[in-house]
Amino acid sequence: MSNMSQRTKIILNVLFLAVLWMLAKRFGGGLITRFPALAYDKTTFVHRQALAACIPWVVFSIYWEIAARNAAAAKKSESKTSRGLHILLANLALALEIAPIHGLGRFVATSLPISVVGFTVETLGLCTTIWARRHLGSNWSGEISIKVEHQLIRSGPYKRLRHPIYTGLLAMYIGTAIVTGTWLAIAGLAMALFAYWRKISLEETNLHGAFGAEYDAYRRETWALVPGIF
Repeated sequence: MSNMSQRTKIILNVLFLAVLWMLAKRFGGGLITRFPALAYDKTTFVHRQALAACIPWVVFSIYWEIAARNAAAAKKSESKTSRGLHILLANLALALEIAPIHGLGRFVATSLPISVVGFTVETLGLCTTIWARRHLGSNWSGEISIKVEHQLIRSGPYKRLRHPIYTGLLAMYIGTAIVTGTWLAIAGLAMALFAYWRKISLEETNLHGAFGAEYDAYRRETWALVPGIF
């Protein structure tokens, strides 16, 4: 992504948040009266561990933005509509996990030990995504695509897993849900699972088309996300 497009993206995000803030200020009181689930969850809002759960996502975003500059050119990619749907689902899932509202209540009370467990899972997921991204090198792409001179990587985590980046990302979603402890976060996690199940299905079809029998053999020797489970 060019510097200009990145600046444009930042400006649009700021404008979007400003519009949301003005709408919330103008109509928020009436909405909360009608829909109590939209009221602030003070427990989450002042829960420092919940705020800390955002840190790995910030690190992930910065690293991915830098690493994306070394990606090779694509000769075949998924449609913008398909890519846009995945981004919408993934971002909405995260928003549900960290939203400081009452929502559907809590499945676990906030506590330091539980937060440590969740943050540890989240951090391990972040490390997994970075490890896998480094082995994927220039073959990586945000959208489902086949690169120029694309190679089937089988080193590092790819020796046993076909989609270790998604393994790490889903671990980050799981860890975040544990830290925030709300049922709304579980709904977000379910949405993330669906988003990446859909992406894996599309990606495996794409890679089979590119590598044929070689990819079929690779599938027989590996797991998609978790060794021994899936």
